[in-house]
Amino acid sequence: MPAFIQITDTHIVEKGRLVCDASDTNAALRKAILSINNRLPALGQIDCAIVTGDLTDNGTLEEYAHFSEIMADLDLPWIAIPGNHDHRETMRTAFAQQDWMPSSGPIQWLRDFGPFAVLGLDTLLEGAHHGELSAPAFAFLDEQLIKLAGKPLIVATHHPWMHCGITEMDADNLRNGAKLMERLEHYSGPTRMISGHVHRAVTGQIGSVLCQISPSTCHSVHRDQRKEAIHSLALEPGAVTLFTWARGAQSGLISDILSLEKIDHPVPF
Repeated sequence: MPAFIQITDTHIVEKGRLVCDASDTNAALRKAILSINNRLPALGQIDCAIVTGDLTDNGTLEEYAHFSEIMADLDLPWIAIPGNHDHRETMRTAFAQQDWMPSSGPIQWLRDFGPFAVLGLDTLLEGAHHGELSAPAFAFLDEQLIKLAGKPLIVATHHPWMHCGITEMDADNLRNGAKLMERLEHYSGPTRMISGHVHRAVTGQIGSVLCQISPSTCHSVHRDQRKEAIHSLALEPGAVTLFTWARGAQSGLISDILSLEKIDHPVPF
C-alpha cells in the first residue's frame, strides 16, 4: 500500500533557542523522528515524508542546516515545500542537492505514488504571512492536471484555503485559493488538499474537494473563540499525519493522525 507521512510546521531554530521563548521546536522534531522511526515496522510500506512548509522559523542558512541535521535521523526520504516562515532562495541553496528541488522559480514538484499522485505547490509570498499562488505556480498546476488525466490527486500546500475558525489564521490563509479550487473542481479525478500553517488537525469540504490541515510537530495555535482572547501558541502534544492508499472493495486514500507521545505496549483486546 503506497503511503507517506505528512510533517508540517517544524519551525526549526538555531541550537539552544526557543520559539517565543517557550516552544522547543528542535526537541519536538527530534521526538517526532524518533516516534516515526519506532512506528515504521508496524506501519507497512511508507514511501517518504512530505514536509508542508515552515521548516524553519526565520529562513536562515543556520536553521536549514539544523533542520537537515535533525532530519538525517529519519529512516525515510523526504521532500518539502516552503511556508511563510521560510525563505525561498535560502531554502533552495540549502537543499540544492535534493532531486526534488527546482533550480529556479517556485519550489514545487510532482510525486507519483502509483494509484495516486501528490502535487506540492509553493504558496510563499515573501514578506507576508498569508499565501498566494503565483502565475508560474498556476501554469505548473495546469500542466500537471493535463498530464495526470484523472489520476487521484492530492495537492499539498502550506497555506490552506479552507477557513479553520481561528480569525487570525483565516486572515493569513491562501488568498487566491478560489482559483485553485476552481481548477480542482473541474479536474476529472478525485482530489484532496492537504495543508499546514494552522498547527492543528482540521478537516472540511469545499465543493467536491476534501480539505485537511495537519497538526504541527511542535506547538499548536491556541483555539480560543472569546472576543478578548489574545492570539497565542499552545504547548499541546505534537502529531504527524499518515496517508495510506487502501486497496480492496473500498479502495482509496485514508488518513490517520499519529500522536508523537510515547505509548505503552499495546494491550490485546
